[in-house]
Amino acid sequence: MALHEECGVFGIYAQQPQQLANIAYYALYALQHRGQESCGIVVNDDGLFSAHCDLGTVGDVFTPEVMSRFPEGTMAVGHVRYGTTGATNRANCQPIVVNHQKGKLALAHNGNLSNAYELRSALELSGAIFHSTSDTESIAYIITRQRLQSPTIEEAVSRAVDQLDGAFSLVMMSAAKMIAARDPYGFRPLCYGIRPDGSYVIASESCALSAVGAKLERDLLPGEILTFDEKGVHSDRRHCQTKSKKLCIFEYIYFARPDSVIDGVSVHMARKNAGRLLAKRHGVEADLVVGVPDSGLDAALGYAEESGIPYGIGFTKNKYIGRTFISTGQSQRLDKVRIKLNPIADVVRGKRIILIDDSIVRGTTSGQIVNLLREAGAKEIHLRISSPPFLNPCYYGTDIDSQEHLIACHHSVVEIAQLIGADSLGYLEVEDLTEMIGSGAYCSACFTGEYPTAIPTNTAKDRFEGRLSQRKNKTAPADK
Repeated sequence: MALHEECGVFGIYAQQPQQLANIAYYALYALQHRGQESCGIVVNDDGLFSAHCDLGTVGDVFTPEVMSRFPEGTMAVGHVRYGTTGATNRANCQPIVVNHQKGKLALAHNGNLSNAYELRSALELSGAIFHSTSDTESIAYIITRQRLQSPTIEEAVSRAVDQLDGAFSLVMMSAAKMIAARDPYGFRPLCYGIRPDGSYVIASESCALSAVGAKLERDLLPGEILTFDEKGVHSDRRHCQTKSKKLCIFEYIYFARPDSVIDGVSVHMARKNAGRLLAKRHGVEADLVVGVPDSGLDAALGYAEESGIPYGIGFTKNKYIGRTFISTGQSQRLDKVRIKLNPIADVVRGKRIILIDDSIVRGTTSGQIVNLLREAGAKEIHLRISSPPFLNPCYYGTDIDSQEHLIACHHSVVEIAQLIGADSLGYLEVEDLTEMIGSGAYCSACFTGEYPTAIPTNTAKDRFEGRLSQRKNKTAPADK
């Protein structure tokens, strides 16, 4: 039904040893929507790292037996992954743990480096041996090399940031410190909070803080590096304001949970605003407004409130099926759509329906959803999309690698409506994005083609056929 980006990160620093793996477990559950491919937890017990990472969801990987093996500790990092770069295998699971001459490093990464190919090539030519195919390992190498030449781990991270370009929100720990870092553009979210016992918590989204009883303190500034140690929290802002802020707009449209607050903006309210703007621009006579679960629901509420057309629950969702885009393969995604959503026939039968969804990529899934409503007896179906048309690849973590299968690159709005079987189709306008979140500090390159960084010279990856592609810019984007 929609796009997906790649990961969720979590970290906790406590003053006294305790069962931090349990806390990380619940936080990763709260971040599960950001990745269902693999997950991992590393606990620091006085410099001794205990790690467990594997393919699968949090509930599948962290069984009671696995959880019982984690010791008490004063720090822990966790990660959920949907890999936009790198194959699906255990070698690409995170957090990554590195042993080096000055100690240990555990690293969790959310984002994509736009200079990943150049960094990896240079590292390999200098003798580095890679065990995974993700760009996260390059980050770990660079930080480790800087650590061998730096007086502190935080200084090593600061020097490493100078070599990284693109999107990275990082949570890492050494034997004695927890460090969080956000790239100077602020592409991906990262925030921290405090639990009642005084422990510090870092996470991709504020919903994970709430899940473990932490109060949100604030979001990290773009370019900021925070260090957590026995003396408290220390902020390094040397990289702040070196770039214009470019938070991925799709965090608000789809990626984030609606109960999260990102950079001071409620995700739920941003989506409702998108629905209101759709109603103003693409109004149509209808009997009912229906949202596609889950990310279309908030926008549907906004559309209904603005238009005065009643809001209705048109679909029931199987709670035990994850986001269809997370499935690595076209046939798997299509199969899951069939069992994930079921229309409520008594609600939609004979009605003129306004159907709200967050995006269209290929059009295949959207066509399926429209067909489900037709089969349930809907009289008319007017599809409204709470984002502009996808016209360009993304190099910062969203899984759109080329224009080859982007339906909006090859068909007009009228043609797309015909292809997916809708009576009409309307998209959110690019100029409405600023009003949607109340700020112009975002990246919308996938809609406009205006990239904040240099376009990567090599984008060889293929998430949709389950293998790495050897063709530049020829990989298929997400099903929608």
